[in-house]
Order: sequence, then C-alpha cells, then structure tokens
Amino acid sequence: MKKIAIKDRVVEAMFSSGAKASVIVVMILLVALFLALLYKAIPAMKEFGFGFIFSLKWDVNTNEFGGLASIYGSVISTFIAMILATLVAIGTAIFLTQIAPHKIRSFFGVSIELLAAIPSIVYGMWGFIYFVPLVRVIFGGSGFGLLTGGLVLGVMILPFIASVSRDAMNTTPEILKESAYALGATKFDVIKHVIFPYAKLGIIGSIILALGRAFGETMAAIYLLGAIQKIPDNLASPATSIPVTLASQFGEAMGNELYESSLFYLALILFLISFASIALAKFVFLKRGMG
Repeated sequence: MKKIAIKDRVVEAMFSSGAKASVIVVMILLVALFLALLYKAIPAMKEFGFGFIFSLKWDVNTNEFGGLASIYGSVISTFIAMILATLVAIGTAIFLTQIAPHKIRSFFGVSIELLAAIPSIVYGMWGFIYFVPLVRVIFGGSGFGLLTGGLVLGVMILPFIASVSRDAMNTTPEILKESAYALGATKFDVIKHVIFPYAKLGIIGSIILALGRAFGETMAAIYLLGAIQKIPDNLASPATSIPVTLASQFGEAMGNELYESSLFYLALILFLISFASIALAKFVFLKRGMG
C-alpha cells in the first residue's frame, strides 16, 4: 500500500509540474512575442511617437507613416464580422440543439465544422467571386471594401461560434428542460430561461475565440478590402486593415529601417488591440456570466 501511495504521489507531482511548465512556456512565448515586436517597433516609436496611431499619413517616398487607416479598417471589419457571425451562429446552434430532428443534426453539425477547416485563402477567393460583384451591384463602386471583407470574415468565424455554442447548449441537463416543459414553459421559454443561462459561459467563450480570429485574419481580407491606405467615405469603398497592410507591404519594406519598423509598430498595435479586447471580454462578460 505504501508503494502504491508513493507512486501516486510521484505521478501527481509529475503531472502538477508538467501543467505548471506548460503555463510557463505559454507565458514565455507571449512575453517573447511582445518584446520582439516592441524591439523592432522602437525606431518608428521614437520617430512618430503616439501620433502614429492618429495619423492618416502613409507615404513611403517621404518616410512618413501613420496607422489610423489600418487600425480603423481592422476594428470596423471585425465589428461587422462579429455582428453577422454571432447572430447567425447562435441561431444555428439553437436550431441544431433544440429544433432540428435528431436524424439531421449530425449531418448539419459536421457540415458546420467542415466550414472551419476551409483555408482562409479559399474564403477570400470565394468572396472575390460572389460578394465583390454583389456589393458592386447594390452599393456601386468597385465592390472592394470593409463591408465585403466584414461579410466574408463573418462567414469564416461563424463555424467557431456555432460549434462551441452548440456543444455548450448540449451540456444542459435534460431534467432541467423537462421540468420547465412540465411547468408549462414553451420552447422559447426553455431556450431563454434554461438553456441560455446554463450555456452562457460557453457561448461567450466561443465569441471571444472568434474575435481573436477575426482581428488577425489576413489572406481573406487581402482579397477583399482593396488595400488602400485611407479611411473610406463609406463601408463599400476600398480600405485596408493592419493584417492587410503587413502582408502587402512587408516585402517592399525590407531594407528601409523606418518603413519596416512602422510595420512592426502596426503589428504591436494589433497585438495590443487583440489582447485588450479579449481580456475585456473575458474579465467583464465572463465575470458577469458567472455572477
């Protein structure tokens, strides 16, 4: 018995140490990423300061750079994507868990999960073929812009929210739903007052994961935004975002220290925006959800 107890303690200690080491590795990687971006952004930070964030100037010939147009594009396209994806994805999760016949739930569930496996560049090409002409016909212009990019980003992140929300809703104990029905509750009442409160942490978590994906998406957005360094007059006009600017200009920036540093400055801003938005969602909305 003593040997078994000693063995269990050794296994427990190894497991605990391994888990702690994993957390430490993740934190080291996070800090290393931040420090690398900060180090490369220092020349641009010294040259432009915080004014870089509020400047629309982006002139390679005069080495004058500002990040406002890219920051604006990232925020607005992500906002459009999140509004679209959240509403449709939660509706999809409700249908799959509470309304759809059991025979077709697996088929539609697998189909939604397969959408998440499609490479982003394929979404970009699909959006170029279908959404660009559609936006051009409805709103005029070239069809490239924040609206087109936001729509395709919304389709991209929809499977993440729908899949995780569906799994969260499926964890609701059947006895809670059956008790509500026995008291005379309608299906809408059960969804609103039983399933949502029970699954809200999982739903909020899925939205947070999708938010991080939408902020950092590059390949789909580079096909659809237009990569124009300006704040557009309307959502259907060409624009840019931080990932699009980085992907489209990093190659030509090599050899120009200030140009390259300005792109790293943008990358640092994207890192901080993503970190702040996800942290806000986690510590505010999840805290309320647990209350």
